[in-house]
Amino acid sequence: MRTNRNSLAVVRNLGILAHVDAGKTTVTERILYATGTTHKRGEVHDGTTVTDFDPQERDRGITIFAAAVSCAWDGHRINLIDTPGHVDFADEVERALRVLDGAVAVFDAVAGVEPQSESVWRQADRHGVPRIAFVNKLDRAGADLDRAVESIRERLHPVPLVVQLPIGTEDGFRGVVDLVRMRALVWADGADTFVEEEVPGKLREEAQRRRRLLEEAVAELHAGALEEFCARSTVSPETLVGALRELTRTGEGVVVLCGSAYRNRGVEPLLDAVVAYLPSPLDVPAVRGVHDGADVERPADPTAPFAGLAFKVSATPTGRLTYLRVYSGTIAKGDTVLDAGAGRTERIGRILRVQADRHAQVDVALAGDIVAVVGLKSARAGSTLCAPAAPLVLEPPGVAEPVVSVAVETRRSTETERLVSALARLAEEDPSLVVRTDAETGQTLLSGMGELHLEVAVEKIRREAGLDVNVGRPRVSYRETVGRGVTGFVFRHVKQDGGAGQFAHVVLDVEPLEAGSGFEFRSAVVGGRVPQEYVRAVEAGCRDALGEGPLGGHPVTGLRVTLTDGATHVKDSSDTAFRTAGRFGLRDALRSCAMVLLEPVVEVTVTVPDDAVGSVLGDLAARRGRVSGSVTRAGATVVTATVPLAELFGYATRLRSRTQGRGTFTARPTGYAPAPVTAPVR
Repeated sequence: MRTNRNSLAVVRNLGILAHVDAGKTTVTERILYATGTTHKRGEVHDGTTVTDFDPQERDRGITIFAAAVSCAWDGHRINLIDTPGHVDFADEVERALRVLDGAVAVFDAVAGVEPQSESVWRQADRHGVPRIAFVNKLDRAGADLDRAVESIRERLHPVPLVVQLPIGTEDGFRGVVDLVRMRALVWADGADTFVEEEVPGKLREEAQRRRRLLEEAVAELHAGALEEFCARSTVSPETLVGALRELTRTGEGVVVLCGSAYRNRGVEPLLDAVVAYLPSPLDVPAVRGVHDGADVERPADPTAPFAGLAFKVSATPTGRLTYLRVYSGTIAKGDTVLDAGAGRTERIGRILRVQADRHAQVDVALAGDIVAVVGLKSARAGSTLCAPAAPLVLEPPGVAEPVVSVAVETRRSTETERLVSALARLAEEDPSLVVRTDAETGQTLLSGMGELHLEVAVEKIRREAGLDVNVGRPRVSYRETVGRGVTGFVFRHVKQDGGAGQFAHVVLDVEPLEAGSGFEFRSAVVGGRVPQEYVRAVEAGCRDALGEGPLGGHPVTGLRVTLTDGATHVKDSSDTAFRTAGRFGLRDALRSCAMVLLEPVVEVTVTVPDDAVGSVLGDLAARRGRVSGSVTRAGATVVTATVPLAELFGYATRLRSRTQGRGTFTARPTGYAPAPVTAPVR
């Protein structure tokens, strides 16, 4: 057990990030095997992986839920989270990144940077998470490290600092040259570890050239390395390692390694790089929270007041697990903690060291730990847990807005209450799932991030709750915006019903904003004709009116409302009257505007055999897709297009039939675009 702050230096909290099928889970499995945590290599295609333990993950062969594991390497403890790569589960990645100190980004050596690789990289940028890159699958036909590195440079825009040179290509890939220490690491067929050798003679000149390029690139970015380079015309391995660590922490450069996780080649050097370059909890800034409107900092110190963030909730047969990142202080079994958001205290029943779906009980958790706790009843993903005597609220992970909805109902009316309970538990575990009742139809609607997201959620209800449910056709979330506004729109609210009356007079200008700009309100009233407290009431009323637009009752976005004039009554004017005037005034003003229906659109990347390209392009055109590019790669064509989300339902089945099962596609949201007038609005 760690008992002092200095021991936090040997902790690494990291995530594995990548596009679907880049090899994240296989990398995680090989890390667990290399560290002695498991004694058999788990395989995705066999359904024997540790982190993909959910039956749906094993059936589908993809990661759906972020899974935490712990292992030890070279005297360090590594808390690792294997994250999903499919865009529908990006919210799982978001919650994981909120509590991580570093990450390994995995790239396919053939495909390079793929759409979801770019998305998760941008997510990590927003959270300021330092990364190293691992170019995987160098044993595949068409694998090319240099091309993959160039795609990292062009699409992600960091400075790639390549520290390895492959030995052999494709089926002949058998090891790497460590450019930092100029040694060859070679794996024999079936071997669990490498043998260190001299750099092969035929690669010595190329290795020296690449080492020189690495030194020059590091010297351009790091003052200490530059000073040594100028003085000695070279950089020592020790200086190079220190400089690479600092550049990784600041994000000025990204260390690039390579290998083949499936063949167990390159994993040990990757672990060495995790220890050498990624930060410990001591290396990241102290966590910041808020208490009574003031900023509060908590250092990564076991002796400081306790503060932690719940980032995942999971219902298991043995109880409710709350996954927790401890930022400061110490918690022990039986401790009482404060759920700062809910304003209630909770008791820690048990503390568990997580190994995916297996757990080991521990007595305490210290600053820097990622653990699961049992016994919390009110905590949700994003809840701050802290010492009752030292409260604060940490910023929760962001939750993406759902874009697809389906109606769900039970086949038997007697099971309705069980369905409501199952849906509530789903929404508790996954905040990106939203459950609501349609006011017009009375249907129960489940909303999520995509068709697969909802399919997985419904299947979970069927398997875990034992319910037979019907699912309606997916519906997308439309928006409405202002195409052409109005000026000087007058609305007068007058109400007399025998008691105190209501009076409010407002004059509004409505104008469009750029797409994605949301809503802006401002006042241009002069002379105090509308007092400031009533101006705020008008703004609140306008925001109330944004919930339903005139075209089809969809939320309204992308507009600016300006209050230009108004009038009050000495007795009958009030906040309520002006809020009502703002709401009904904007509602009527929108009816006078030229409104535009917006539909969600996605960027689709379709990989198909060359002989099926024409058929696939025709199908995309029929789905109102706009092709933005295509490239031929390793005997297949990769087509990129922008397609309305509503047109993608059922596309996976259609693509398989048109390509005899050889075509694949991925999609990522890109925002909203005007829909044709014939598009559905309900």
